[in-house]
Amino acid sequence: MKTEHEPPTAVAALLSRARAGDAQAMNDLLTEITPYVAHVCFPIARDNASDAVQEALLAIYRGLGTLREPAAFYGWVRSVTVREAVRTAKRLKVAEAACSEVESGHPANPLDAVHINDVLDRLSAQHRQVLALRFYGLNEDEMAATLSLPVGTVRSRLYRARRRFQEAWQPHAA
Repeated sequence: MKTEHEPPTAVAALLSRARAGDAQAMNDLLTEITPYVAHVCFPIARDNASDAVQEALLAIYRGLGTLREPAAFYGWVRSVTVREAVRTAKRLKVAEAACSEVESGHPANPLDAVHINDVLDRLSAQHRQVLALRFYGLNEDEMAATLSLPVGTVRSRLYRARRRFQEAWQPHAA
């Protein structure tokens, strides 16, 4: 009986062949998981998501031999992808981006708050990162390790990110 965490049969077959050294299977496997990797990278690296996807796929390619449990493939891919997206964002100085209109205190047009991406775009990169990591199920300790920050810093960023998101989503409710 398959568990919900097992890769689909086609991916499992590709995974087995890729781990055995089949170059075509490796290529097919990376092609198959690219949309998932991109989906994980986008909320973390935003404008640099394509670079993050490339870095994540490279890390997956290099590290596939270290995967101990093939049934945990997608969890492992998510973990590698999140780590690489954060590294890419840091390296490309996304984390140093200026704060948005919302954080500077200038009111935005309430109609802009209709779409979640619009709201996320008005948050700082640091706040987007912690919200995305929380969305992908990481707890504060895991986020701290991923971001190379103290747990207290992660908690305060998460608190502020949630507050900023709420303020941007419902600007008239403040």
